[in-house]
Amino acid sequence: MTIFALGVNHKTASVALREQVAFSPEQLHQALPALREQTGVAEAVILSTCNRTELYCQGATSIDMLVGWLAGYHRLPLEQLREHCYIYEDNAAIEHLMAVASGLDSLVLGEPQILGQVKQAYQFARNQASVGTVLERLFQSTFRVAKTVRNETKVGENAVSVAYAAVNLARQIFSELPQSSVLLVGAGDTAELVAQHLTEHGVKQLMVANRTLARASAVADKFDGQAHTLGELPELLPQADIVISSTASPLPIIGKGLIESALKARRRQPMLLIDLAVPRDIEEQVNELNDAYLYTVDDLQGIITENLRNREEAAAEAKVIISEHSQAFTAWLRQLDHVDVIRDFRQRTQHMSNEQVQRARNQLAAGKAPEDVINELAQRLTKQFLHQPTQMMREAGAAGDYETLAVFQRLIADDE
Repeated sequence: MTIFALGVNHKTASVALREQVAFSPEQLHQALPALREQTGVAEAVILSTCNRTELYCQGATSIDMLVGWLAGYHRLPLEQLREHCYIYEDNAAIEHLMAVASGLDSLVLGEPQILGQVKQAYQFARNQASVGTVLERLFQSTFRVAKTVRNETKVGENAVSVAYAAVNLARQIFSELPQSSVLLVGAGDTAELVAQHLTEHGVKQLMVANRTLARASAVADKFDGQAHTLGELPELLPQADIVISSTASPLPIIGKGLIESALKARRRQPMLLIDLAVPRDIEEQVNELNDAYLYTVDDLQGIITENLRNREEAAAEAKVIISEHSQAFTAWLRQLDHVDVIRDFRQRTQHMSNEQVQRARNQLAAGKAPEDVINELAQRLTKQFLHQPTQMMREAGAAGDYETLAVFQRLIADDE
């Protein structure tokens, strides 16, 4: 009984290749049953995200078959896929899945979204009757491990992206962040990510100012904000407790004078200004003003570096947790194999015994001498029980399989 993990991710493959091996939700409906039809695949789960595509399989299959299937399904050259994929078996596969779900293998260390994606992949496979005893237990164990890692380590704490660091800084300075008014200057990807984090932390008063009103509206509408143009900054700045700027302007668009006027209109209520742009959007001289607190992307980078160091230390703790749980799961798996073998062996021998006992009863009912019936019963049972082991010993001897012969020797050895 073997567990395999086969995949490609952001560490091993380019975006172009990851796009080629990704499975859309529509494809999964066809791909998962097709994978299950492959020789020896008893159970299977397919995890497909923007940064990884992974197959988790249990059964008497082979890595070559799985790589060949994935390459064939996506019509990729086999050697190209083999060059960029990673392969894990048994305990290594178990530890890999647990690390993935815990955020230790993500592009951003400790990011929490991957756990939800792993749960979705498991639930989809379960609904498709593709999850059996082994993967059911493995994924449930994995979810418990991820929860333990999240609760007992700091691997998911502290900001490690510029957008999240900016919001985290705002939360530290404005303890009542949901009641604060926020102005985003610029409406690119960074601004949109900042808006998402702000919304997740309960911010309701969100303004988005951009060179083009259409793009400002595209971002503002997603988060129930208000869209404006950059020309409206003199009127918008006095309303903002927090200003986060991330345009592509080659020159500063918010000067010292503009902020000084805003502070007067605010009656010296403090303003937090976070400049995420390179080149900078906000003049450095703003720092000279009382009640204006300006942070640049360099300031945030120092926070991010320290936070990432803390996450890496927490990741080492998480790996210890994962190792302990993976060993416990492996022990259960070995016990499962052991129990299955004993059960099958007992059922088989019991079936043989029942057949021979019924034959003996029939002979007694027909009037055959009891002594002859007992002798024949003993001979038949002995012959039947020993037939397969004897055959295996002959084959082992002919093949020079001394390991198998040693096992039989232990079975027949004296107890002394």
